[in-house]
Amino acid sequence: MDQWEDKRVPLLREQKRGRGVQSIQLQTRDDVMSEDPGDFREVMTSRSDNYTEVKMWLKGILEKLDSRGLKEFKWYLVNADPSKDGFKPIPVYRLERADRLDTVDLMVQRFSSKTREVAETVLKKLQSDKAEKSLPEPFFQEDPIFPAGATGKWSRSLHKDSLHKNCEMDGQEHFDNTLTNKGKHIFSANCTFDVGLCGNEKKQPRNISEENKKTQREEFEDVLSRLHLLDRYQHKFSPADLAKICPSVKQSNDTCEKDLAQTFLQKLMMLDYRARYISVRKNSSKVNRSESLQVSDSDDTDDSDLDALFSTVVIDQSKQSHVHPMDVQMAVFHCSDSFLRQNMITKLSQCQYALPLLVPDPAGSDIECPLWAFRQINKTWKIRYDSNTVIMKSMPICKANIPMVTFLRLGSLSQSKSQLMNRLINERHNMFFHRNCPGSTKTRHLMDGVAEIAWYCPAGKPDDSFTDCIAFCNLHGDSLSIDKQRKILIKISSVIVVLVPNLKKKQESSAVMSTLYKSEKPLVVLVADDDFNATEMKPQKYKLGLKDRNQSDVCEELKQIIGKVLSGLRTSFQLESIAEVPGVRVDENDPVCQEGKSAAMEISKLIQGMDVSRIKDYLLPCQGQLWHEWSRINKELYHKGTTEEEKSQKEKRLMKLREKQWAVSCSKLIESITKNLMSLPPEVKAFYLKWTQIQIDALSTDYLSLILQEYDLKWSEVLALKNNHDKSFLLKKKQTELKLLSEKLQSATFGLEHIFREMGQIYEAHKSQEKQTRRSKTEWDKYPELVADLMISGHPMELMDGDAGHVPLTWISSVLQEVIYKLGDQRVFVLSVLGVQSSGKSTMLNAMFGLQFAVSAGRGTRGAYMQLVKLSDEIKERFKFDYILVVDTEGLRAPELESDNSLKHDNELVTFVFGLGNLTLINIFGEKPAEIQDVLQIVVQAFMRMKKVNLYPSCVFVHQNVTSIAAAEKNMDGRRRLQEKLDKMAQLAAKEEGCDAECFNDVIEFDIQKDVKYFAQLWEGSPPMAPVNPGYSESVQELKNLILSKASASAGITLSHFSSKIKDLWTALMNEDFVFSFNKAQEIAAYRRLEVQYGNWTWDLRTEMLTIENQIYPKIEKGQIHKVELSYLSKEMSKRFGEITKNMSVFFDIDVDKEILAQWRVRFEIKIKEFHDEHVSGVKRKLDEVIQQNKARKNIDEKTREYEKQLLQKSKELAHQLKDKAKDEEELKQQFDSVWGGWVTDFTKGTKPIEDINLEEDQKDVLQHLGFDWFLIDESKKSGRYKKLSELGNYCDYITHKKSQRTKTPSFYPSQVNMYTKFCNVFTTEPKVGFEEQKLIRSLVNDVEQKSLKYIQSKPVATQGYSSAYLQEMADSVKQAVTELNADKTFALKKEFTVDLSLYVFDKAESWILKSHKTYKEKNDALTYLYTKKKGYYNIFRSYCRGNSSAVVFAELICERLKVSAVEAVCNTTAIHLAGGMRSNFPAFDGNRLTLEKYVLKSLAEKEDFRRFITYITNPRKQVEEFIKEEVKKYIFMEHKYDSLKKLQRNVDDIDKRVSEALFEATYQVKTKKGDIEMWVKEFSRSLDNKLTLDTISCQNFSDINTFDFLKEETEQGLKSIIKEMKHLSLEEVTEFRLKPDEILIEQLCNVCWERCPFCAAVCTSAVADHIRDKEKDKHSAPFHRPIGVKGLCLKGTVDLIIDFCTTLVESDRRFYPSHDSEETVPYKRYQTAGRKYKSWRINADESKLAYWKWFVCRFQMDLEDHYQMKFQGHGEIPCEWKNCSKEEAIESLDEMSRL
Repeated sequence: MDQWEDKRVPLLREQKRGRGVQSIQLQTRDDVMSEDPGDFREVMTSRSDNYTEVKMWLKGILEKLDSRGLKEFKWYLVNADPSKDGFKPIPVYRLERADRLDTVDLMVQRFSSKTREVAETVLKKLQSDKAEKSLPEPFFQEDPIFPAGATGKWSRSLHKDSLHKNCEMDGQEHFDNTLTNKGKHIFSANCTFDVGLCGNEKKQPRNISEENKKTQREEFEDVLSRLHLLDRYQHKFSPADLAKICPSVKQSNDTCEKDLAQTFLQKLMMLDYRARYISVRKNSSKVNRSESLQVSDSDDTDDSDLDALFSTVVIDQSKQSHVHPMDVQMAVFHCSDSFLRQNMITKLSQCQYALPLLVPDPAGSDIECPLWAFRQINKTWKIRYDSNTVIMKSMPICKANIPMVTFLRLGSLSQSKSQLMNRLINERHNMFFHRNCPGSTKTRHLMDGVAEIAWYCPAGKPDDSFTDCIAFCNLHGDSLSIDKQRKILIKISSVIVVLVPNLKKKQESSAVMSTLYKSEKPLVVLVADDDFNATEMKPQKYKLGLKDRNQSDVCEELKQIIGKVLSGLRTSFQLESIAEVPGVRVDENDPVCQEGKSAAMEISKLIQGMDVSRIKDYLLPCQGQLWHEWSRINKELYHKGTTEEEKSQKEKRLMKLREKQWAVSCSKLIESITKNLMSLPPEVKAFYLKWTQIQIDALSTDYLSLILQEYDLKWSEVLALKNNHDKSFLLKKKQTELKLLSEKLQSATFGLEHIFREMGQIYEAHKSQEKQTRRSKTEWDKYPELVADLMISGHPMELMDGDAGHVPLTWISSVLQEVIYKLGDQRVFVLSVLGVQSSGKSTMLNAMFGLQFAVSAGRGTRGAYMQLVKLSDEIKERFKFDYILVVDTEGLRAPELESDNSLKHDNELVTFVFGLGNLTLINIFGEKPAEIQDVLQIVVQAFMRMKKVNLYPSCVFVHQNVTSIAAAEKNMDGRRRLQEKLDKMAQLAAKEEGCDAECFNDVIEFDIQKDVKYFAQLWEGSPPMAPVNPGYSESVQELKNLILSKASASAGITLSHFSSKIKDLWTALMNEDFVFSFNKAQEIAAYRRLEVQYGNWTWDLRTEMLTIENQIYPKIEKGQIHKVELSYLSKEMSKRFGEITKNMSVFFDIDVDKEILAQWRVRFEIKIKEFHDEHVSGVKRKLDEVIQQNKARKNIDEKTREYEKQLLQKSKELAHQLKDKAKDEEELKQQFDSVWGGWVTDFTKGTKPIEDINLEEDQKDVLQHLGFDWFLIDESKKSGRYKKLSELGNYCDYITHKKSQRTKTPSFYPSQVNMYTKFCNVFTTEPKVGFEEQKLIRSLVNDVEQKSLKYIQSKPVATQGYSSAYLQEMADSVKQAVTELNADKTFALKKEFTVDLSLYVFDKAESWILKSHKTYKEKNDALTYLYTKKKGYYNIFRSYCRGNSSAVVFAELICERLKVSAVEAVCNTTAIHLAGGMRSNFPAFDGNRLTLEKYVLKSLAEKEDFRRFITYITNPRKQVEEFIKEEVKKYIFMEHKYDSLKKLQRNVDDIDKRVSEALFEATYQVKTKKGDIEMWVKEFSRSLDNKLTLDTISCQNFSDINTFDFLKEETEQGLKSIIKEMKHLSLEEVTEFRLKPDEILIEQLCNVCWERCPFCAAVCTSAVADHIRDKEKDKHSAPFHRPIGVKGLCLKGTVDLIIDFCTTLVESDRRFYPSHDSEETVPYKRYQTAGRKYKSWRINADESKLAYWKWFVCRFQMDLEDHYQMKFQGHGEIPCEWKNCSKEEAIESLDEMSRL
């Protein structure tokens, strides 16, 4: 901006000194300081601050430089050579856009105290370089406005304002600028002066010279500089710059010049016609005596005061007037790109302002017609033929063939031409700006030569000024000096109106007048200095005097003349034809625009000649009948009473419809559109889309105009009948006719939105066929990306298809996903609007945010559209979101759609939009109570639905078209009446929704004072000539401020959340019970993510606890710890627990869905604390058991130590005896074996051995003791049937019915024959086993198994041994459970069942008992213990025989004892690491509960083992545990065997390192303290890691050891063999120790909820075991349910298994029996009232049915029928479509679980 700084003051100073501008010198510091101080008054304002002094001095210097000089100055600063110039250069990027003041600041910041010195150096360089030569490649571009050389000289002309140029401009210019009291004009209208000659004035000729062009450019430059638009001339404003939420426009305060352009644009986009009348703020708000008021220097006398009073000399009180309003408009126009110009011109037209038709190029001599800018303007008018016939016309103004009347001024006039035209066209509104308009100034720079055009559009009324549409053109400035534009306008005009001062020959205007008079064009001459009436000089040639005439009378005469002339004319003007006029450059001829137009013409050729009402049928077939039929059937899927067979048929029909769409999706129109959207550059693409819409509109304009006229008439008739409360046949007939007209209107309505809708349907059709066709993707998969680009660029996108009444979820989701990919998952504040038809919703949104929603009469917007609006950087920091997403909707209560379907559609739309919006505007047109009531009933009901599903949107009521809104009393009364209506509607809606609400505030937080806005009427007068009411714009601004205020308190939602919310709401709306069906996908997704994190946190705690347990365990074994306190364990865990707690806080604080997660924060914080405490307590219990075991072994340990002492001694003695035979290994072994038996016998004399147990005999004895016959027990044992007890599908063989039931008469249930129940049959004389009985028995088996295992595992078998009493207690428990089941049932379980169940639990407990008893025997049986030590003592014996020293033998003993502990430590650590590896890397284990469920089901399908499936259905935990074991085994031994072995070896190396360190430490301590072997053993044991233990060794036999270094070396040597042996450990051995990978993972992954659906047995997928609370969200739930026949449910009175999913049943009208003994049935829809187990479940009524279970039923149909001894027949017959589902598709469908 620096090259355009105001040079006016410095230039004038140079002129005062008598020096021409060409002689200006660049002065150094000494030169400046020698000048007259007065000349630098503005520079040296203060000497108190050195930096301030330097800044002011440098500012003054730079102000003396013109733009070229400043460029050179900055070039030297950038290219300085530090070695030569003495200062470092300033980076180019910092100076590139710096103006003079910025340059001053940058230099002071960089050079500090050396600033003046640097500046003087640069100035000297400039002085020495006097020769004019080009700078070596300037670091920034040449002048951004004009070509190089246009303004690049060191001299400039004196600024025009300093000479008070007196140019008559449209009447307002003729001010009496005189310097003497004689009133003589000293300057002509177009005078220019060359001030390069020391101020000598030289008058130039009238024609535009090069100097005049230069002056014009400078004036243009000056205006742009003052408006801060210099950069924008090259880098144009675009619609994107305005399509942002910016700081609000202040209505009352004045605006600074620098903000004028932005304020003008903002006001204009809000349709505030006062954008032209913006007040400009002066430099100071207070009067400054020294500046603002000029005081006479004469003596203070009365005479001097009178002289001052009567003096005509006007002293200019300010150096510069503010910028002329039209200069602001034209400056913005020149600085705007083609699309913003188009928006500007459209808004100016809506404000009823004249528009620039011919615009001179400010930088050249071209005349431009912005034809492109007119393309969006449509004009509507009515032509009155007689009292009964009025024809409406509506068309793009570019296409209209209408006459044009042009007004010209020749010479200087006192009257205002523009003001006269305003009176002629629109008396109430200034369409053309004139001198008496607010803000007008005596100078303007950008309007001379501009021709503006405006239109008069009649309303079809008797008082219309003209009978048809007429264009009026106004050429600004003196037409004598604007030769080019004058000739163009004369050529294209129908009538010429000329204003002249007088009619005299030999004037400059005479030649022009003579030509006009002789031409064939009708001419009207208005003479300023004459007062004659209208005179027709010859046909179509009139003259009329203006002097002393009333302007109204003149206008009336002029209207008559123009009307008379035009009535006989056949010539007309079409705006498009101006492109053919020579000398006019049309903006549409630009290459980019032409390229876009050329591409759009392809579409025009395709649709040319087609029937308008059939175009969409031919070219857009996917969105017509096929899509409408698909939408209807899809909605029917959610209707009540639909069976699985019916749904299967409907799904088949849906797929067929998609196939048809897929088959017809190769439309040439869509191919052309997509090809161009993908290939055209962005700038061409924008033109292409606009041209496409223009071409499409051109085809349907006339047809739509006729329909709209008929529609308008018919609507008026319907409203009249309704207002008369006419319910007759006539009203229904008119409504039917209106509906037909609406259908015709919709069929003829064709725009880009229909093309994008077609793309969406093509995409959905291809997406649905993707799996079937398996074809490679073509361009259809690019459609979402193309539309996402358009949405980001500001195009509205269809959210709901109003014609089909459906939301294309797949399409919407894909488009939003692409938007997220391009923008990131931005947060948006969703603002939606609702209201009755034609209440101005779209107009309000467009005015508020500068949007592009369609605005038209009748059914304008159909469905719902959304558009993104970005927050500007200026206000972004005030909000927690990045965009406002605006949702516009179709009008409610359309008169042609008044029916039950219309009511349902409106309810759907309102609920949908309310659910989506963070804030909803409820738009009400007027204050008619009936109209308000229509809307409010729907609104309040929607709010109640939102509240029920925990959505809390807010709302603002907007009353539009309210008169007298300034009356506070009326506002208060209106609010009171609205509150009453809302309360009444709340009560009505509460009854319908089953809620308690007495008033509207019970439903939603609502402030009647703040949340109700009253809007002025849109038009200021009567259309079509009325402008938009400024009060409307003010109301829009106030509403916008309120919206932003409410939005500032909201965090909005992410785009991904918004996408899922669309699906949730629409899916729920398609169900008949919205609240019951609503499912928050985003909330579920957030909860799933929380579950994953919870699993990670608990895993971290578990592994830390295992590590601590492993550290303490060896210490207990060593006897170092005899008691473990909870406080100690908590302290050990505190660090890790603290880290996890901190991680939890971070997760809840920064997650993208932190607002959603907040509801679970406290609960999960409690859960993690409980998990920590439970595991700390659990570890304490385990360690306490180890301590107790050690205490119990105390006596045996003492004995074993004595045995070891004696064995060592005897081995040593025997070795000395057999030294000579040491080389014969076999003989040594024989000798040792011969004495070993005797030793053991001697040692264990008197000790009773622990015998092996015989569980089979004990089991038989226990059962016989309970009274069961031996043959029953033996039969069951031999047959082995008891082992499959839990897998049986039918327990009929175990049941006998009680006698009282055998004689019971039949039970009948009238009207319930077809009801689904939980009975298999109605009991008759021989009742069969019902499903409920089967279920009870199966449940009994599972419960008894779990309790028995839990019981036996609590017994101290490993520490105290086995007792048959344990089996006795288990058997007693089984018998008691069976007895309790038989107590109150209609059947009894046979003895065989009790026997088999007892044997079954014995069998399950057997392996654990045997293993535990083995452990007990190994540790407590002396004989067994000694035989385990035999090998070790033989090695000692052999070593002694070979003559080894005590140190060698002791080292061998140490290694032998250490080996067991080392192996156990390595295996336990490896087990933890392997479990951790699988937990992190194995897909089934690293996700949430659903992920594990998915892989379990996948595994079952791959194996196709029915037995496993039944186990999963009846006992899911058991099957999941089995799956974990199998996968762990596969992972360790097959898929990751190498990695597992590496983990094992790393742990071996770690143990090796730790033992070596302990050896070194023990040896060092003994040598330092001169200790003995006992001390060495103690130090070594202490130094060992906590993971290792060293059994007690008797040192008495090794007291002779004193060479501890040798002992260390020998031990290390022995250790090497142990390490080598451990490295060859098999992975099987790893899994045999205390910690096992599968058990660790089972404990982690299976500590979840295992409750099953009471209908279909689907497992609750909560990751928290006891998650049930009172709230709805805490109930058991499963995302996917199953056909309930999978669980064995059948139709009452039959053996027909039920095929329906429970998600279908819970929305049906069917009923069921809650339990086997229920006498009353319960509706499935109210299943939660059927009892506790039902109440704890939440089953959503939706279509979330996995293909997996359909495949399962078909694949295992016979197995299921055999298992349950029932059939899939009758009502339970499997739909044929299910049988087409393959296993691959079933497995693939499981991926839906992962997406939750």
